Amino acid sequence: MNCRKLLINSLFLILIACNGKQELSDNSTSKASKKVSIAEIETGIKAYIQQKTAANNGYFEVRDRGKDFKMKLVRVHTEYLSNLGPSSHFACVDLADENGDVYDVDFFLEGEPGAMQVTETSVHKLNGRPFYAWKQEKKTWKRVPVKEATTRLLGVIEGTDTFEFTYSVILPSLTEKAQLWIPIATTDSYQTVELTSLQVPTDYKLLKDEDFGNTILYLQATKEHSGQAINIQYQIRRLEKGAVEEKVGIDKRYLEPNLLMPIGGRFEEIAKEAIQGSEQTDLMKARALYDYIIDNMRYMKYGTFGTGDANYACDARTGNCTEFHSFFISLARSIGIPARFAVGASIPSERNEGGIDGYHCWAEFYAEGKWWPIDISEGNKYTALATYYFGHHPANRIEFSKGRDLRVVPGPSKGPINFLAYPVMEIAGKEVPAKTTFSFKRSGTPVL
Repeated sequence: MNCRKLLINSLFLILIACNGKQELSDNSTSKASKKVSIAEIETGIKAYIQQKTAANNGYFEVRDRGKDFKMKLVRVHTEYLSNLGPSSHFACVDLADENGDVYDVDFFLEGEPGAMQVTETSVHKLNGRPFYAWKQEKKTWKRVPVKEATTRLLGVIEGTDTFEFTYSVILPSLTEKAQLWIPIATTDSYQTVELTSLQVPTDYKLLKDEDFGNTILYLQATKEHSGQAINIQYQIRRLEKGAVEEKVGIDKRYLEPNLLMPIGGRFEEIAKEAIQGSEQTDLMKARALYDYIIDNMRYMKYGTFGTGDANYACDARTGNCTEFHSFFISLARSIGIPARFAVGASIPSERNEGGIDGYHCWAEFYAEGKWWPIDISEGNKYTALATYYFGHHPANRIEFSKGRDLRVVPGPSKGPINFLAYPVMEIAGKEVPAKTTFSFKRSGTPVL
């Protein structure tokens, strides 16, 4: 990251922090605040939302800025709960609508524990972006409009993105036959894929894996192909992804263990501890697990990272995107929340062409009849976007393959493919790396 971009990112994070509600919660110093505990305010706001949700066919309804919102509770921000004066309290709550957009809603309450009534409700943020900030004037607080800050500075393109993507592999020096398995991106509901060029130095086959339907290029190379290139070029149109309704049954594999994503045991124990206080719905439980991983893991490419081993992630509390999402999936499945894995690449948002620094992976979980996209490692790197990445994947990415433990015929001698981003290459039954690079060129201005 260059110095200018680092400075821009830092200023953006400072802006978000300064426009938050910390001032509000730090200035609750009246004597009345000692009579009502933070836990009692949390209980009061949860009871209120639960009561209203039950009375409105399973949705909490909010009207703000002339718009009606139908939402589900995600979490209560315990760090922002506060007493504002005698029998006057403040609560900040995350609620998600039917599309997966997460709204930060401010509540003002009056009354004593067990008899609190909400006197005012307003939508403060959408996917982490504030509509207003709080400013103190004498002894009262006033809302101040905030000019919308672009998330593009932190890697997010909303709406639609269109780009050319090139996947290149250079074969090493070969003294005997090598087998390669390479993912081929395909069209789905969120990406339209046109395979514009496929340059392979020898005959190949296109395989389908048995469980997820991924398309995989398979070839055998010999010493005469040493140093030659495999180039795959696509034209991609990608949509930003939110919560997606599931119209068919949930495949049982999304509740079962994988070779490197076990369930039960310590994963169940950790998950149950992490969700304490958030047991009302699977959506709330998933948010608690998401926050647990953000709070307890560091993004660090150290040790045996990059395999997606949930046990390693649990022990080391470090890793790249594969460890973050594998750990989440093991935790979620261990308490009965279906979760699934996918891998591809993130397309830089701050420039329109050039190289890409490797693959990227993400996850989804199932709750409230929908699959909710999450990206925990990005939420960990950019705290200001942690809310956005709970329920969204941006438009600037490409997906190569879905799932873990991929089975194809012919397949590698070691057994199922852990996940498929870079090529899997075997020589005499041993896996050997192949130099792989990604590059892109954006096709015009992204649709925001």
